[in-house]
Amino acid sequence: MTTRSASPGSAQESVPTGRDEVTAAILDSAAEMFAERGPAAASIRDIAARAHVNHGLVFRHFGTKEKLVAAVLDDLAAKLTKLTDGVASQEEVEVATSRHLRVIARALLDGFPAGKLQSSFPAAARLLEGIRPEHESEASARLGAANAIALLLGWQLFEPFVRSATGLEDLTREQLRESMFAEMARLAEPH
Repeated sequence: MTTRSASPGSAQESVPTGRDEVTAAILDSAAEMFAERGPAAASIRDIAARAHVNHGLVFRHFGTKEKLVAAVLDDLAAKLTKLTDGVASQEEVEVATSRHLRVIARALLDGFPAGKLQSSFPAAARLLEGIRPEHESEASARLGAANAIALLLGWQLFEPFVRSATGLEDLTREQLRESMFAEMARLAEPH
């Protein structure tokens, strides 16, 4: 990977070069900013500055903000799939999952149609593939998967609030994970 210094004598910040590096830097920068403050509050100039590229390159490679949001959602889904297919640690998978879900939530809250912008849903497809044989109909399997995903989204996004509201502050992270996954499995079963 070839990079060059941002300016002679600068503090070792690298500037991406070439289409692949520039695109990756923009996607990473946009994902960070969308997770932090949402797409509506993340300007193209701020995204470009964080990526160490000219803001014109964001427009060249992605066009509109909506297309950038779509590309970020697809990139996060692909990275999460790669982690779950590989030998990534549980912590790496959880961090990637949390980031993806925060971007989805913030995009939805900002009025972006995240479900329509993301072009593939590999995690949902895997879940559906795994539970489909247990269900009598496609609709039943899809509802089971949707219920399990909704529970995961709720815990990922609202865990601190839910813990406080229900007096579960002392529950360990592992106890919560075990309970959440058991309940997800139950929700995914045929009813």
